[in-house]
Amino acid sequence: MSELAERKFQPFKKGDQALTEEQIKELLASLPDWQIVERDSIPRLEKNFKLPDFQKALDFANLVGELAEREDHHPAILISWGRTAVSWWTFDVNGLLENDFILAARTDQLFQEKYS
Repeated sequence: MSELAERKFQPFKKGDQALTEEQIKELLASLPDWQIVERDSIPRLEKNFKLPDFQKALDFANLVGELAEREDHHPAILISWGRTAVSWWTFDVNGLLENDFILAARTDQLFQEKYS
């Protein structure tokens, strides 16, 4: 398990501020193949996971959904044939918090455990 995946997920608190560009850059270095993509003027942490077929892509999306439900923090998930795209961000700050990076690391961990 990566150090980032082991960090404690902290529930959002009013007054939490989005990470700075420097903080994002530092955390992103721990997440191979994840990218910062701006959508609707909001930076999001995104990655495409390649899978052998649609059913495996759907199964993986469900695993990510279970992770999201446990932490009450929900990503955007796009499923297509052989691909599951996951996008984490924090709506309440219109940006990224450390939690988004923690869950991205846990998403990678889920993928490695089931599909590597």
